[in-house]
Amino acid sequence: MLKRNLLRFLVVLTGLAAFLSPAWALVEININKGNVEPLPIAVTDFVSSGDLGQKITDVIAADLQRSGLFAPVSKQAFIEKISNPDQPPRFEDWKVINAQALVTGRVTQEGDGRLRAEFRLWDTFANQQLTGQQFYTQPENWRRVAHIIADAIYERLTGEKGYFDTRIVYVAESGPKTARKRQLAIMDQDGFNSRALTNANDLVLTPRFSPNRQEITYMSFENEQPRVYLLQLETGQREVVGNFPGMTFSPRFSPDGQRVIMSLQQEGNANIYTMDLRSRTTTRLTSTAAIDTSPSYSPDGGQIVFESDRGGRQQLYVMNADGSGQNRISFGDGAYSTPVWSPRGDLIAFTKQSGGKFSIGVMKPDGSGERILTTGFHNEGPTWAPNGRVLMFFRQGAGAGGPQLYSIDLTGYNEQLVKTGGFASDPAWSPLLE
Repeated sequence: MLKRNLLRFLVVLTGLAAFLSPAWALVEININKGNVEPLPIAVTDFVSSGDLGQKITDVIAADLQRSGLFAPVSKQAFIEKISNPDQPPRFEDWKVINAQALVTGRVTQEGDGRLRAEFRLWDTFANQQLTGQQFYTQPENWRRVAHIIADAIYERLTGEKGYFDTRIVYVAESGPKTARKRQLAIMDQDGFNSRALTNANDLVLTPRFSPNRQEITYMSFENEQPRVYLLQLETGQREVVGNFPGMTFSPRFSPDGQRVIMSLQQEGNANIYTMDLRSRTTTRLTSTAAIDTSPSYSPDGGQIVFESDRGGRQQLYVMNADGSGQNRISFGDGAYSTPVWSPRGDLIAFTKQSGGKFSIGVMKPDGSGERILTTGFHNEGPTWAPNGRVLMFFRQGAGAGGPQLYSIDLTGYNEQLVKTGGFASDPAWSPLLE
């Protein structure tokens, strides 16, 4: 895990303003439309002494393209070769190839060994620089610099935070179906830099990030005892969350990171509990003869969505954080499961099983506005990007050897395979890194 203090934003570049014409039509993307036409953007190779400039811009272009909001222009179409990013580009050359936005930059190595990466974002039809920033970091962090620059471009052109400088924790699966090994792993959101967090000796399930990005809670069957664990990412230290007589599962942190909410199964029933991580005291929130599980807090911590079969089939319910006011919110055909509240608070994502297929969908917290984003043989386990615009989930096709990870945006049109190098399930998206 990279230490947050290895990478620091330093300077916003404004020196080119004197060369520029007044803006008359600044380029932007309205991401609130139902179906967004991707914005043509040219991402030029950053000027550098080796191939690092090209490698960084390839990561930036890939991030932007996967979002579905940008269409990087082929480098083969470029007319102007950027050799001095301190000078304004020849805007007419970029208008001819319909590049509505242009990214230029430079990568150099400082005397102390650090990398200096700087970029400028241009509106080619307004002949204007939109933003410019520079960063200093250790050379091994070059991919993270690229993700941070992609986030800056995304935010400048959409008005909302990006999600590229993030991590995914997931269950990496290997081996034949009859002897499948599962271990926790963590990677960048684009599938790179994957590394194992646990060995493959014990079954692990449902990893979830803490709000401070430094801890993970998950379920493990170590010594054939199903328990909820906390894992410190920096140190690798871990501990059991409570010593309950029954099985504990489906853990998730509260928004302030002070509590873990989970299910505890006793005598065939499962109810929802919270544990205060400082005092280790538990509070029971549901008390039914049904299976109440998969709890997820609203962003303000005031409400909880969960699944329950108390009505005869799995449906979604919402209650206040103290367990009061339990109300069913899903009423469609089929069974609903794995609900998770959007970081924006406006939607709840879920898995829906109906007609022999599994769908990933969203609905408002009051149950209205249900919308299916994707359907397949087996889709499950949605997790939100920190900006609440993109979901990741796992899918196993009919006859496939194992599950894989996919992302999809709220339009339902931009579905992307996330390459992990092997089978993968149960993804959980981190907040933006700092």
